[in-house]
Amino acid sequence: MPLPKSFTNLVSNLTILPGVGEKTAERYVYSLYEKEMDEIENLSQSLLDFKKNIRTCKNCGCLSDFDECEICTESGRDKSTICVVEDSKSVFFIEKTGKYRGYYHVLNGLISPIEGINPEDLNIEKLLKERINDDVKEIIIALNPSIEGEVTSMYLQKLLDKYDVKVSRLSYGIPMGSDIEYLDPIMISKALDDRKIIS
Repeated sequence: MPLPKSFTNLVSNLTILPGVGEKTAERYVYSLYEKEMDEIENLSQSLLDFKKNIRTCKNCGCLSDFDECEICTESGRDKSTICVVEDSKSVFFIEKTGKYRGYYHVLNGLISPIEGINPEDLNIEKLLKERINDDVKEIIIALNPSIEGEVTSMYLQKLLDKYDVKVSRLSYGIPMGSDIEYLDPIMISKALDDRKIIS
């Protein structure tokens, strides 16, 4: 017996999410069937609201509901440091540690010639031309310890050599190949504490 079309359509749409294959999508659909209509409507509305309202901060590039994110507009943050990260997920996970009180700059990717991602595809120019000023004393490079992360870190280090700022990297007691988003706050805190000056 063929599955109902409304069932298969929803399964197909759920598989656009990373890590969601057909079987996982089917489990989600069965679970959604058990929910009340108001719960489904709330879920549907929150998806629409997210897509309509979410944007990137005009300063740092982090996901935000506003033109400027809450971190960039928060008073009392340390103006002397900018932490350079791959994506907004990294910002949110570092923020969970409560350890870092400076600002961020989101690259929105890593250099990866194999995937056709070149330096000009990343949010690097804004960092160099608009974010580094007399207040900034240190740039912390906090990229994942992958091949792409290493290539991007070395590229940034070369570009930052001509600026009068200290450049440091997270100390990687963090295992090679792991993502910041999967680390616990204690490990990220330790890496921030043990960051190394690289120029």
